[in-house]
Amino acid sequence: MAKAAKSTESLTSLRYRIAGTVPSMGHVKGEVSMTTKPWAMNMKVTAESGTAWHGPMEFRFVKDTMYAGGSALRARRADHKGWLRAAPAVWGRGSSQNQAFGLLPNVLEENPIEQTALLTGSKDLKMVGTETVAGASTVHYAGTVAKDDVTGDRLDQLIGLEITEPLTMDLWIDGGGHTKQFRLRGRHDEKFFPGTGNAPLDLNVTFLDFNKPLTIKAPDTADAVSLGDAREG
Repeated sequence: MAKAAKSTESLTSLRYRIAGTVPSMGHVKGEVSMTTKPWAMNMKVTAESGTAWHGPMEFRFVKDTMYAGGSALRARRADHKGWLRAAPAVWGRGSSQNQAFGLLPNVLEENPIEQTALLTGSKDLKMVGTETVAGASTVHYAGTVAKDDVTGDRLDQLIGLEITEPLTMDLWIDGGGHTKQFRLRGRHDEKFFPGTGNAPLDLNVTFLDFNKPLTIKAPDTADAVSLGDAREG
């Protein structure tokens, strides 16, 4: 478990798939590419519902700017612009530092590299058995994690999930000692969205490849509408 968590620290790029249920979005599925040097992210995701948007959308974080849009946004805008642009924006740096202008729920702002290490703090960790995940032979571990079990960045990641304690987590580690998949389950803490009840969080993240050449570019400036820059007051 500790070896798998350690192996993620040297990642320079990652591509992964998300699928499951997120409290503010209902059923969600998508694919994400990210780089750490430089830090950038591209997410193509479809959600069942959402307070800010629903349907297929695309998000990019490049340098200190967020871009949200794609074909779903273009179809809704009279000017046919395909992207919204906002800055300063941060993704994946920890819940207290993230800024996605309310367009992404916190659970999708979280950094999966940090999330893989959450289970190392479990007090009831157990090995479930061996399973095949996305064509790879893996060892399946499971346990629960509470705020008292983790510190630092891991505590920040746990708080960002906005669930009541504890978090139930499953982790699948392949033969090379790398995390192949993890699953997060909990009940939404109603204090974050009053009136929604304690809706379920049940999200699977499957890692598809690591450290492969990957470039994430900002959309064409002419195709983006600015939401403003918080640094301008």
